[in-house]
Amino acid sequence: MDRDNKRDMIMTEADTSREFVTPKLVQAGWSVSPHSIGEQRTFTNGRIFVTGGKVRRGQQKRADYLLYYRRDFPLAVVEVKSIAFPAETGAQQAREYAEILGLKFAYASNGRQIIEIDYTTGTERVIDQYPSPAELWHRLTASSSLSETASNQLLEPFNLVSGKIPRYYQVIAINRIIEAILLGQKRILTTMATGTGKTCVAFQLCWKLWNSRWNRTGEYRRPKILFLADRNILVDDPMAKMFAPFGDARFKISGNDVSQGREMYFGIYQALTNPYSDVFRQYRPDFFDLIIIDECHRGSSRNDSSWRAVLDYFQPAIQVGMTATPLREDSRDSYEYFGNPVYTYSLRQGIEDGFLAPYRVHRVITTVDAAGWRPSKDELDRYGRPVPDDEYQTKDFERVIALRARTRAMAKHLTDFLKGTDRFAKTLVFCVDQEHASEMRQELLNLNSDLVKQYPDYVCRVTADEGAIGLTHLAHFQDVDKPTPAILTTSQLLTTGVDAEMVKNVVLARVVGSRSEFKQIVGRGTRLKVDYGKEYFNIIDFTGTATQHFADPNFDGDPARIEEVTIDEEGEIVDTMVEIIEDEIQETPGEYQPDDDNPTDGEGEGEGEIITDPPQEPRKFYVDGGTVEVIGHLVYDLDTDGKKLQVVRYTEYSGRAVRSMYPGSQEFQRDWANSDTRSDLLRELTERGISFEELAASSDLPDADPFDLLCNLAWNAPLLTRRQRAEQARKSAQNLFSQHSDTAREILALMLDKYIERGISQFNALSELMKVQPFEQYGTPTEIANRHFGGIQGLKAAVSQLQSAIYQ
Repeated sequence: MDRDNKRDMIMTEADTSREFVTPKLVQAGWSVSPHSIGEQRTFTNGRIFVTGGKVRRGQQKRADYLLYYRRDFPLAVVEVKSIAFPAETGAQQAREYAEILGLKFAYASNGRQIIEIDYTTGTERVIDQYPSPAELWHRLTASSSLSETASNQLLEPFNLVSGKIPRYYQVIAINRIIEAILLGQKRILTTMATGTGKTCVAFQLCWKLWNSRWNRTGEYRRPKILFLADRNILVDDPMAKMFAPFGDARFKISGNDVSQGREMYFGIYQALTNPYSDVFRQYRPDFFDLIIIDECHRGSSRNDSSWRAVLDYFQPAIQVGMTATPLREDSRDSYEYFGNPVYTYSLRQGIEDGFLAPYRVHRVITTVDAAGWRPSKDELDRYGRPVPDDEYQTKDFERVIALRARTRAMAKHLTDFLKGTDRFAKTLVFCVDQEHASEMRQELLNLNSDLVKQYPDYVCRVTADEGAIGLTHLAHFQDVDKPTPAILTTSQLLTTGVDAEMVKNVVLARVVGSRSEFKQIVGRGTRLKVDYGKEYFNIIDFTGTATQHFADPNFDGDPARIEEVTIDEEGEIVDTMVEIIEDEIQETPGEYQPDDDNPTDGEGEGEGEIITDPPQEPRKFYVDGGTVEVIGHLVYDLDTDGKKLQVVRYTEYSGRAVRSMYPGSQEFQRDWANSDTRSDLLRELTERGISFEELAASSDLPDADPFDLLCNLAWNAPLLTRRQRAEQARKSAQNLFSQHSDTAREILALMLDKYIERGISQFNALSELMKVQPFEQYGTPTEIANRHFGGIQGLKAAVSQLQSAIYQ
C-alpha cells in the first residue's frame, strides 16, 4: 500500500472536510459576504424517549455543511464522507437532509469527488467543482419564475431582535408562503402542529414583506396587513409580544374604532361583524394587502359560515390560512377554500425532531363507561323528576344524564395520580360543559383540601362565566414561576390559543369527536420546557376519546404507550393495562361534533365556549346517588399483520419484542453479557417502549434480573434472581478472583453485592459507583485501579470478566 493510500485510510471525515471540502467551497465563493458556509449545523434537537417515566434524548440531525446565499436563506447541503470511502456513500443522506430542509441542491463528497443532486432538474451527476452562489441562485429563481424584484423581497432578512432564530421548518414555511405570495397566489394555506410556532412564522413573513415594502399593487409603500382570529387571546398575546417590533404600526380593531392610518392590524371576527353592525365595511374592500387567518379551520372558510362574509368582502387581499389541523373531513372546507398547504409540519415530525413533547396516554375506565348505566325502577333525579328508563353510554353522560358518582370517581383517580407523580403539575381537565366543570372543580377541591388550605386557588374553573377572574387564573396558570392554579377545569374555552408550556397533564372527561378539536386539545401539552422539568406530558382519558383518535392510521403522532386503568367508585386503581401502538389501528368514530362556526357562544369578545349556560329548567337529569364499580385491566397490542387489535399483556409484548430482535437466547445472552454491546441493546429496548422497572412490577418479580425476565418471557427460560446469579458468579469466577490480591477480591465481591442490590446497571457508570460507600474506603477510583488492578484497563478487564461470569 503506497503512502497516499495509507494516509487516506486513516483520514476522518473532519480531516477530509478541513483539507479538501472547505478549500473547494471557499474557492467557489461561498465564504465571500453576504454568502457563508455553515459547518456542522444541527437542525433538530433529537427525539425525546420516555420509558417508565425516565427520559433520554435521541440523536440530533446535523449537516456537515449548509451553504447560505444570505444569512437567513440556505441554498444547499453538503454531506461529507471520509476520503477512504466513495462519495456515493453520502448521497442518500445528502438527499434526506435536503428534503427535510426544503433545499433544492445537495452535494455528497469524499474530498476528491463531488456528486451534485439538483432537484430543480431532477438530476444527479459528478462535477469537478462546486457551483458559485450566483449560479445556484440563478438556477433556483429560474425554476420558480421569480422576478428580480420578487427575489430580493424573498431575501429580506428576518427580525432577530428577540434572539429567537427561526427553526429549520419555520424557515421553510416562511419562505414557501412568501414565494407563493410573490408568484401571485391569492389563497395560501400552511399546516403546522400546535406548539411549533405558527405565530413566529406569521410575524417573520409579515416583517419581511413589511420591511421590503411589498404590496399587492407594486407601489412603493408598506403593506396593510390584518392578523385575524376568532378569540382575543389569539390576537392580544401576539400583538403585545411577538409583533412588538412593529411598534406604532400596530392597531387592534375594536368596536367602531377603525383607524385607517396604521399598517399592522389585529382583529377578531366578533369585533368585525356582529348582529348590530358590520364594522369591517368601514374599510374599503381593497384596503388590506394581506390577511393572515390564525386557526383558519374554525369556521370562516366554510361556505355557510357567518364569518365568511369578512373574507369575501376583502377578496382583493391575499389570504393566508394557518392551522394545526390535518386534511380530514372535519377541516375539508379549509382545504377547499385555501387549496393544498404550501407546507406541512406535523405533530409526528415535531416529536421526532425533539421540538415537541412526547406523550403517554392513560386510558381510565369506570364501570358505567364500560357497561353503560340504567336507572332503577321509578328512580328520581336531584329535582324529583323521573329518570327516563334507557341505557346510557359515555356519550350521554353530562349531556343527557349527570352521574355525580362518576365525576367523583374521576376526580379521585386524578388526585391519586397527581399524588403519585407531582401534585403541582399543571393540569387541564376538559369537561362536557360549564356545569360539569364546576362539579369537577368542587370534587377536586374537596379531595385536595390539604393543599387548598395553603393555596386557595389550587384548583379553579376557567369558563366563559368567570370573565376577568377566570382570565387572571389562566394567566397565573400559564406563568411558569407560579405554583397555582395547578388544576384548571374547563369545557371548550381552553381547547385552543392557550400557550401554557408547563401543562403536564391533559385530562379528557368528555368525548371529543371532532378530529380538529382533539388535536387542539392535545396541543395544550406538546410544548417543551426542559429547563423546568417538562419533557413529556400525560393524556388521561376517561372517555376513550384518545384511544379512538390515536387508532386512526392517519393521525400524525403515535403515543409511546397507552396505559388503561380501571377504577372503582372511590377512584381507586384496580388493574392496569398497557397498549403498545406500533402501527395502524382501525378507527372508531367519535360521537360529538362541535360547532366550529360558533365557538364563542355569541359573545362579542370571543372568550366564551360552545356549550351554553343551563336554562331555568334543568336540561339534563342529575343523579347524585348510586355506585360506580370497576372492571379488569386489559393490554392491547397489534397482531402480526399490524391490522387489528388483540388482547395481550405488557409482559407478552416485551417477550415478543425481544424475539423480533434475536433468533434465540444464546445470541441475546452474548450481547447482554458484553458491556459494549449491552448499551446498544438497552437503547433499542428503550426505544421499543420496554421499561425494566415496569416489567418487574407487571411480573411481580422485583428481584429478578431483567435479562432473566426477558429470556423467560421470550423463550420460557428458567427465572433466576439477582442473588442466585451472583452466587453462581462467585463460584464460576474463581480463576478471576485468584488472579488478584485480597483487597481486589474484596472490591469485586462488593460489586457483586451491589449487583444484587440494584442490578447490572451499576456497572454502566463504574467511576461513579466507586465514589460511594463502601468503595470509597479503598481510595478514589483511579487509586483503586492503580493500586489493586494494575491500572484503569486492568480494572475494566476485571469488571468485564465479572459481568461475563454473572451471565455465564
